Amino acid sequence: MHVIPAIDLLNGGAVRLKQGRYDQVTTYDEPPSEIARAWSGKAQRLHVVDLEGARAGHAVQTELVRGIVRAFGPGVQIGGGIRTLDAAKSYFDLGVERVVLGTAAIRDPALLAAVAAAYPNRVIVAVDAKGGLVATDGWLDVSDRRAVDVVRDVGKLPIAAVLYTDIHRDGMETGPNVAETARLADETGVPVIASGGVGTLEHLRTLAKASTGIVGAIVGRALHERRFTLDEAIAAVEGTL
Repeated sequence: MHVIPAIDLLNGGAVRLKQGRYDQVTTYDEPPSEIARAWSGKAQRLHVVDLEGARAGHAVQTELVRGIVRAFGPGVQIGGGIRTLDAAKSYFDLGVERVVLGTAAIRDPALLAAVAAAYPNRVIVAVDAKGGLVATDGWLDVSDRRAVDVVRDVGKLPIAAVLYTDIHRDGMETGPNVAETARLADETGVPVIASGGVGTLEHLRTLAKASTGIVGAIVGRALHERRFTLDEAIAAVEGTL
């Protein structure tokens, strides 16, 4: 299981939200590109979210993402407002390794199929859930579709992984929803990246042991607020700390 540090972008800076709420924002002083540069060479991947793009439905902070890619190097995955094939292509042209489709993947299966066909194994599908039901539009709208059913459907395509977020846990550092994350991986056979709630090294150890299908864990606030370092997180997952 890989530790994947995260940078969420809002108003030109790095932030974290609580439970996906735009009125619960913590802003960090360090420029996003400097954060990315500090993590370069340590983590294999970096997770970036354009929060303004997620809310607007199209990419907003493209130049900021360009700077992050230059600072981090290969391995950047980007999400937030990618709702057309051209939008995905524009990010790949910037040097991004993977794109994350959320709302678009749920509402427009044909688009997801087209992007996955054009860029096999370079698309991650974000499945964000409240109470086991999938949420869309920057987590503002909750559908009636079960997360496990959505994962089964998208897993039929040549995607890289599913990014599963329990919205109630996101940004809270109270621990990820390990049981549901493992269930999704085990029942569907789709590689799952866990997101939301990691606040301690023990949370990471528990995730790593829960299922071989959990291939990564997103860590945001805990790293930004120095609960532990990226080196410590990687060592914990590898069993050396």
